Amino acid sequence: MTLTSQVIIAPQIEKAIGKLIALRQNERIIVITTPQSGEAIPCPETLRPDECMVIVTERQTFRVEDAKMAIEKAYMASKAETVIILAAKEFPPLIQNKLLKVIEEPPLRSSFILVTSSKATVLSTIRSRLPVTVLREKLEAERFELDMEHLDLASVYAFVQKHKRLIDKAEAKMLVEKISKEAMKSGRYNLDEKTLQFFYNAFRALDVGSQPQFVLTTLLLKLLARKKR
Repeated sequence: MTLTSQVIIAPQIEKAIGKLIALRQNERIIVITTPQSGEAIPCPETLRPDECMVIVTERQTFRVEDAKMAIEKAYMASKAETVIILAAKEFPPLIQNKLLKVIEEPPLRSSFILVTSSKATVLSTIRSRLPVTVLREKLEAERFELDMEHLDLASVYAFVQKHKRLIDKAEAKMLVEKISKEAMKSGRYNLDEKTLQFFYNAFRALDVGSQPQFVLTTLLLKLLARKKR
């Protein structure tokens, strides 16, 4: 990792923030982050508030107000390089679009780093303007709870029941992403253009507020119908 404008995909957002802060030399670091599940990473005690600042938003999802604050911080005059780290499990498309112009044409001596947990939540317009760094600390080798190679109605029902109380859209998107990877890896599905559209539709449905339980059920049943016999 470097302290240059980029998107970082990290399963442990707090850890990624800590690593970025540790890379500081003479830069001014401003972190704007949503409340995370683990212990927050504070700025080192050796740094003054004008050298490192962590701002925790009021909600789990970035709002327009948070984006405006990030832009204002970027335009504040400073002799030092300013690195603004925006960290959240998910950035709504509206927020990403609001940040697009300042990311494309950042103020002098300012850089933006977006830290999030899933590449699928980052708009293509952002990915086309910033390099994407994927941290592989994720439990990649960890067995996925759903055996896509032997998927059947019983396992679909059990999986959906387990996640029926899921309301976190970012987490639901991560499940969709994992299902897609495991389906491709298994080689047991007819992954033509129509099937690949299922995954795109699932992400779109979550973006417009569809219930994760409904989206997961629909996706898995459609996949089951495309399973090779």
